[in-house]
Amino acid sequence: MDALLLSRIQFGFVVSFHILFPAFTIGLASWLAFCEWRWLRTRESVWRDIYFFWLRIFAISFGMGVVSGIVMSFQFGTNWAVLSERAGNILGPVMSYEVLTAFFLEATFLGVMLFGANRVSEQRHFLATCMVAFGTLLSTFWIISANSWMHTPAGYKIVNGVFEPADWWQIVFNPSFPVRLAHMVLAAYITTCLVVAGVSARYLLKGVHVLAAKKTLRWAVLFAGIAVPLQIFVGDLSGLDVGKHQPTKLAAIEAHWEPSEPGKGVPLVLFALPKQDEARNEYEIAIPRLGSIILTHSWEGEIQPLNAVPADQRPPVAPVFFAFRIMVGLGFAMLLVAWSSLWALHKQRLFESHWLLHGWRLLTFAGFIALLCGWYTTEIGRQPWVVYGLLRTSQAVSPTVDASSVLTSLIAFASVYAIVFGAGIWYITRLVKKGPLPHDPGPDAEHGERRPKRPLSVGEDGFPDEQIQEAR
Repeated sequence: MDALLLSRIQFGFVVSFHILFPAFTIGLASWLAFCEWRWLRTRESVWRDIYFFWLRIFAISFGMGVVSGIVMSFQFGTNWAVLSERAGNILGPVMSYEVLTAFFLEATFLGVMLFGANRVSEQRHFLATCMVAFGTLLSTFWIISANSWMHTPAGYKIVNGVFEPADWWQIVFNPSFPVRLAHMVLAAYITTCLVVAGVSARYLLKGVHVLAAKKTLRWAVLFAGIAVPLQIFVGDLSGLDVGKHQPTKLAAIEAHWEPSEPGKGVPLVLFALPKQDEARNEYEIAIPRLGSIILTHSWEGEIQPLNAVPADQRPPVAPVFFAFRIMVGLGFAMLLVAWSSLWALHKQRLFESHWLLHGWRLLTFAGFIALLCGWYTTEIGRQPWVVYGLLRTSQAVSPTVDASSVLTSLIAFASVYAIVFGAGIWYITRLVKKGPLPHDPGPDAEHGERRPKRPLSVGEDGFPDEQIQEAR
């Protein structure tokens, strides 16, 4: 293993951890805004309990996302100095905009969101929650813009081997950016939705926190029923975009090595074992012409095969091929459970359907898996380019970093991550087991005194608020 491969492994390891937490907090911040809006509109105390339950989980996840992001950014200077030198004039400002706009916005209102309940008015606290949610979306905007520019560079000029900005509008809104932004935001929302639904289904199966679980599962099902098919549609648009701007990546996704026979279209490969060295597939199972219909929306459409480019310009096919199919398979599993649950909800049988509740419980972490698989498909499929078609990954690595240094830091990162993130995930698990208990009103905003605790109430479903019963 040389320094290049180890640097790629290290960056992949760090970004795999990092992407999980921001994606979760992007969706969770908007979910918190929705919960607080429901509390302000309905005045049902259970929504306030739900809000503060997920707020604790959000705070931990946000912190872990920040920590992993800092570690990731350092690698641009240590492991990828040539990339920073040659593309820093474009990537640097875009990343700075993310800090100056999104991160500062989140950091400013996060304190009010976490510690301002009953110290500021309810409307101002809700505003703080909305600003944090908006900040996470703004952060996504800039990060995806920078990453998309590396996939479809635009608005630049090259001066003495260095990328210089020529048109910032084209840089920020590069060709692949709009559809990739929509795809990422929906992925983050669906990931959070599945966690909320899975936790709610767990409570219902155990018979605890029933009122809160019914409310959150109902809304999660309604959201998933809309967002999952919308994500499939956006994913189709993303595939068309990849075929237009990164045809070699699309060929790797489909393990399409040779041109199709004239008039026969492109088959859809359901399963195969790609053999990179031999440029062929083993044990291939394919459906004739279906690839043309899906990939080009044409009966006889063609895509560029892998052998159209030299072997050293082809990405690793097997990981891209299988990661994409895992992502798509999980997507259709989500669609099946979501639409089945919508029908059961319509028939008022959702909360009594054990197989649907178990389905949501099994899908709790499916969003994270699909997210990682989608990211691997995107980033591994871009290889061997770090700036697509212009700068190879092998040319972007720091020339003075040796393999032993990268290996040592990789082992150190893995050890520290295992401790820090292991502790964080363990604590989140404890919070989930405890559930959304009644929230202590805390000091009064005006008088510094504690407000009287609310009496036992009966929810709109007709069930006693068992959370208060447990607290008693």
